[in-house]
Amino acid sequence: MMKKLLVLLSAVLILSLSGCQNSYRNELAEKSDTLYVKKLDLKEDFIKGVDISSIIALEKSGVEFYGYSGEKTDIFQTLAESGINYIRVRVWNHPFDKDGNGFGGGNNDINTAIEIGKRATKYNMKLLVDFHYSDFWADPGKQMVPLEWKGLEIDEKCDKLYEFTKECLNKLKEAKVDVGMIQVGNETNKKLCGEVNWSPIVKLMKAGSKACREVFPKARVAVHFANPENGSYPDYAFRLDYYQLDYDVFASSYYPFWHGTLDNLINQLDEVSDKYGKETMVVETSYAYTADDSDFFGNTIGDGGAFTKNYPFTVQGQANCIVDTMEAITKMKKGIGLFYWEPAWITVGGKNYEENLAIWEKYGSGWAASYARGYDPNDAGRYYGGSAVDNQALFDSTGHPLESLKLFNLVNKGNPVELKVDAVEDVNIMCDINGEIVLPDKVNAVMSDNSKQAVAVKWNNPDYETYRSGGVAKYVIEGEAGGLPAKCYLSMIEYNFLDNYSFESGELGKWQVIDHKKCDELYIEEKKTDSLTGDFHFHFWSKANDSIDFDLEQTVSDLKEGTYKYAISIMGSDGGQTDIYAYVKINDVIVKKASAGIDFYNVWHEARIEGIEVKAGDKVTVGIHVRCSGAGNGAWGKIDDALLNSQS
Repeated sequence: MMKKLLVLLSAVLILSLSGCQNSYRNELAEKSDTLYVKKLDLKEDFIKGVDISSIIALEKSGVEFYGYSGEKTDIFQTLAESGINYIRVRVWNHPFDKDGNGFGGGNNDINTAIEIGKRATKYNMKLLVDFHYSDFWADPGKQMVPLEWKGLEIDEKCDKLYEFTKECLNKLKEAKVDVGMIQVGNETNKKLCGEVNWSPIVKLMKAGSKACREVFPKARVAVHFANPENGSYPDYAFRLDYYQLDYDVFASSYYPFWHGTLDNLINQLDEVSDKYGKETMVVETSYAYTADDSDFFGNTIGDGGAFTKNYPFTVQGQANCIVDTMEAITKMKKGIGLFYWEPAWITVGGKNYEENLAIWEKYGSGWAASYARGYDPNDAGRYYGGSAVDNQALFDSTGHPLESLKLFNLVNKGNPVELKVDAVEDVNIMCDINGEIVLPDKVNAVMSDNSKQAVAVKWNNPDYETYRSGGVAKYVIEGEAGGLPAKCYLSMIEYNFLDNYSFESGELGKWQVIDHKKCDELYIEEKKTDSLTGDFHFHFWSKANDSIDFDLEQTVSDLKEGTYKYAISIMGSDGGQTDIYAYVKINDVIVKKASAGIDFYNVWHEARIEGIEVKAGDKVTVGIHVRCSGAGNGAWGKIDDALLNSQS
C-alpha cells in the first residue's frame, strides 16, 4: 500500500512540475491569422526581453491589462505567454523631492525594482537591473549626479556607487529575484554620474562591476551606449579595455528612426566583439504601430516627422521592425538578444489632458512630474507630462495585447500568412517655389513582409495655386491608393541646384579642388563643432606662408533659363593678407564675384551673388577662391553651405 502511495505521489509531482513548466503557454499567443512573421534561427537562450519599468505606476494610476481571451490578466503572465523571457527595470537613486513626491517616469527606486523583479521571477523571467546612477533619467544628453553624491571627489563617489549598487543587489537577492544581468550605467556616451572624462567614468563603472560580481557572480555585467550611427563604439570599447573594466556585454540602444542602419549596427558591435571578445545586444528598441496620440501629451514619432520611416506605422510594420532587428542580432558574431522598451506605457485616465495630468503627477506614470524641477529644471521641470511612446506600445490604449506581441513566439517557427497590402508608403516631395509642381501618379504599397509594389494613386483636389503662392511652406496632400489612404508631404523650398551642398556625403562628389600651390590640407572634414550646419565641411590648412591658393567649385550644366543667386560661407583665422571671393562662371568665364574673409574661429562670413542670368544650354560653374599669405602659425579655414537657388 505504501509503495502504491509513493508511486501515486511521484506521478502527481511529475505532473505538477510538468504543469509548472508549461503553465505560461497560451495557444492564443502562439498563432495569428493576420500577422506575417518570418522565421529566424534563434538560439534557445536568445534574450527576448521587455523593459516595463513604468508598470507599477501605471497600475496605481488605474491602468488595466488584458490577456488574449479578453479577460483581465496580470501583464507579467501575458508577457510570459507571449514568449518574453527577460524583464528590464531601471533603478534611480532617489527619484523623490524632499516632501516625498515622485519625479515620475515610474518613480523607479530600488523598492519598485524589487516589486517588478518578484513578479518577473514568479513567471520564470529573469531580471536585467539597469542602474542609471542618477536620481532621474540618464541618457546621452544628461548624466546628472545624484543629489546625495553632489560635490564628492571621485574616490568618494566611487565608494558611494559601490555601496549603493551592492545594497540594491542584496535587497533583490534577499527577495529571491532571479537577476541575470546588471547594467552599470544607462546610455553612457562619454558621460556618467556627472563625470565627462573616461578615467573617472570607468572608475565608477569598475566600482559598480565589483559590487555586481560580489552579489550575483553568475549574472552578466553590461555597459550601455547609444547612437551607433556616430561610429563611436570601437573607441568606447577601447577606452573600457584601456582602463581594464570587468564586464561581459556591450549593449546598444537602437531606435531605427534615429540610429542609422542595421548593417551599421552589426558592423559597430562586431568590431567590439572581434577586438575585445564581448557579447553584444540591443538593450532598447521600439517602433510605432500608429501615428495617433492617445494621452493628449504628444509622441516622440508620428506622421510627417524628420526621422527615418522604414516601416509603416501599423501593427505589421511594428512587428517587421522588431523581427528585422532580431535578425540583425543573430548575424552578429556574439549577439545575445534584444529588449523592447516600455511596451506597456499606455495612456492613463483618457478623457482629457487635465485629468491625465493629475494622475501623472500623483502616481508618477508620466515621463516626468513637475516635482522633478528641483533636480532637473531645464528639461523635466519645463516639459513634464505623460507618455511620449504610447503609440509604440505592444498593447493598445485600452490595455489589450496587439498581434505584434505574438511575434516573440511566432518568430521561432515563422508565420507565413497570405501577403496583403499593409499600408501605402508616404511620399515626400521638394519643389522649388519658382518651379513646376509634379505629384506622382504611382506610390508604393507596402506588403505584409515589408516588400513594396507600385500602385496608382489619386490625390484629393491638390491646390496648386496655394502651393505656388504660399512661399516657403509645407503641405500635406491626401489621396487614395489601392483602397488605402495615401499622403504626400510637399515642401515648397528654395531649391538648391548644387550637389552635396553641405558636404554631408563625407566626400567631394561633384565638387572639384584646383590647388594652385601645394597646400598641406584640403579635404572634407567631419567635425560638427566646426561646421555651419550638419557634421561635415571643407577644411583647409597650410603651415608655410603663401602656400594657400586654391579654388573649390562645382559645375551645373542643366539649369533652365532664368535668374539665379549663389551664396557660400567660410570661417577661419591666421590668414594674413587674403584674397577670398565667391565667383560665378558662365561658359568658363567669370561673370560675377563677391568678396569674403576669415578672421576668428566660428565667425562665419557669407559671400552672396544675385542676378545671375542663365540662358538655355549655358554651362554654369560656381565656387570660391581662397588665397592666404598666412600669419606665421599656419592659415586655416572651413567652407560650408553652398547655395544655388532660382530668383525668378
